[in-house]
Amino acid sequence: MYRFEWFEQAKLGQAARVDAATAARVSPVVWGLGFTSLLTDVSAEMVNSTLPVYLVLHLHLSPAQYGLIDGIYNGFAIALLSLLAGWLADRHARQKELALVGYGLSTLCKLFLLAASGWSALLWIVGLDRAGKGLRSAPRDALISLNTPASQYAGAFAVHRALDACGSLLGPVVAFVLLAQLPGAFDAVWVTSFVFGLLGLAVLWCFVPRAAPAAPARAPQAAAPAGGRWITRRFLLLTGCGALLAAATISDGFIYLLLQQRHPAATGYFPLFYVVTAAAYMLLSVPAGRVADRFGRGRIFLGGYAVLIGLYAVLMGSDGLSVAAVIGCLCLLGLFNAGTEGVLMALASAEVPAARRTTGLALIATAVGIAKLLSSVLFGALWQHWGTATAVSLFIAALGLALLAAHQGLRRIGA
Repeated sequence: MYRFEWFEQAKLGQAARVDAATAARVSPVVWGLGFTSLLTDVSAEMVNSTLPVYLVLHLHLSPAQYGLIDGIYNGFAIALLSLLAGWLADRHARQKELALVGYGLSTLCKLFLLAASGWSALLWIVGLDRAGKGLRSAPRDALISLNTPASQYAGAFAVHRALDACGSLLGPVVAFVLLAQLPGAFDAVWVTSFVFGLLGLAVLWCFVPRAAPAAPARAPQAAAPAGGRWITRRFLLLTGCGALLAAATISDGFIYLLLQQRHPAATGYFPLFYVVTAAAYMLLSVPAGRVADRFGRGRIFLGGYAVLIGLYAVLMGSDGLSVAAVIGCLCLLGLFNAGTEGVLMALASAEVPAARRTTGLALIATAVGIAKLLSSVLFGALWQHWGTATAVSLFIAALGLALLAAHQGLRRIGA
């Protein structure tokens, strides 16, 4: 991408206020990583949007079995490799190379799905796919923050997440069209997913530079020692808040299954649930990032989880939902994602020095990943043994308590 004259003027501060040009002012590195994520998410969400219904409604897995697979998908493998990737990337300045390995491993797993013959094989393949995500996420996020001024962290992450969400929107659409034209042809979905993954790798290889530039000037409150004492009390509090809230969060896959229960006619349109959520996420991500940078990242982060409590209340309080209500719930889920995912990485980036940035982001990703694993396994077990009403009500109570604790923790660090 080329730097046009108006772009240079914006960088020099002639548009100091946060306005509609925020997205255009981010680094070309962020755009390159964003389009890599867009194509990779088309690939990933083609698979992800079909797996819950495929596993639960076609392979007849129990909620507990699905919870284990979902936990591995969202947590375990990420937690397993994030710290290793972060340490290697910071030690050898190889963020791009680690990201390439991670994206490549996830892409290969789409071909492995062709040989899957049972749920145990799927468990291994999903684990390898998420291992790829564990390798790539922290190096990618470090490249974003290292190429962004501290005052614009949330905005830069929001632009990346908006492009990522665009891929999340397109992937289920492609899967839906393929399965509509070729009913039951999941092999066609896996192969097409592999092709999109290769395109994402090509963008990363060609358009994202290997070495990150020197870190931009940091805000005074973000300063931290570059040596071994970078894990401060502030950073540990932020990590704890993120993990605690993640542990009390029902995964997206379970939310989609709950919505399908309350509107059974929507079974054939299950992949489109992901489309609505991703569309809301894509539209709201950049505004949420701009507001977070301007009025406080902690407020927006906690506000996203407050929205989630409202969504859970709807799921618990109704045996049947209209189409409009289902769409509304999916939009609330998109709003939650827009207000939390990129904002948490922006909060973390402000607490970790550039020399330890990848490791710091990996540590938070590890804590959140372990929390998501525990959440999915626990919710699946509660659903299977006590039913959805009990499971959702317990998670509402847990999320409310976690939100209060996180509010106190973030207030202590001034976030």
